[in-house]
Amino acid sequence: MADHHQNLPPLEWIRVFEAAARLGSFTAAGNELGLTQAAVSQRIRNLELRLGAQLFNRQARGVILSTQGEAWLPHVQGALSQLVHSAANLFEAPRRKIAIAASSSIIELWIVPRLAQIARRLPQTQFSFETINNLPDYDRSEADFDIRFGEGNWPDREARRLYLEELAPVASPALVGSPIADWQKLPRIATSGPRIGWRDWSKNLEEPPRAPLLRFDTFVQALRAAEAGLGVLLASLALCRAAFEARSLLRLTDHSLRMEAGYWLTWPRKRPEFAERGPLVDCLTESVADR
Repeated sequence: MADHHQNLPPLEWIRVFEAAARLGSFTAAGNELGLTQAAVSQRIRNLELRLGAQLFNRQARGVILSTQGEAWLPHVQGALSQLVHSAANLFEAPRRKIAIAASSSIIELWIVPRLAQIARRLPQTQFSFETINNLPDYDRSEADFDIRFGEGNWPDREARRLYLEELAPVASPALVGSPIADWQKLPRIATSGPRIGWRDWSKNLEEPPRAPLLRFDTFVQALRAAEAGLGVLLASLALCRAAFEARSLLRLTDHSLRMEAGYWLTWPRKRPEFAERGPLVDCLTESVADR
């Protein structure tokens, strides 16, 4: 066993190899690790001598992985990742406070219904919530997590989809009556923002468009107006679950529109892993298989 450990190259050399292989450059690896290009080159050379194998092919314009280097890289990355995660889970102090930035509608309609479950999973963690009103506010936020609308591809951010965005008309039972009357003639409620709207609905069904009589700049305001019987809302079905259960809203048709874009839980890629992240992500996101 002792001989086996003595044959293992120093961990620092292995980290330098992983950075250089991932970035495709000794200079870039040095910048990331706080080393000079010469120091990176020396450590790679020492590692190659220790292993008895050439890991990179040196070229005039830089370096590329050798066949042996390519074969070893995934094993190195897996081992380093396991080290980082195990150290975080075993030794890192618990996060006592986590900040989440999101729109008021997502906070009220998606996060709040899940807070009891989150509290059971993370009983010692304090949560604070920051309401985001405009896209530029994300750049000024220093929250641990942002919930953003889009297709899940933001530079330098990890992202997990909250739910599939699916929209359909909903209204108060008092407005539509029972059985459901011809709801297409009822007043319509619209929401400003990134979701598809009534114009897209009419185009998809090839019916004449009708202008909404009420428009709100947050979804939760539009939802409350629909619950009050003021009109039919083209609603995000995932955000209406509590209203459906309480029978304050009814879905008016089986037809729906699905969006590729939607809401995503995001966080900076370079932020160190911490033990509470996994349980929080699990509580706030749902699998497509659950639908």
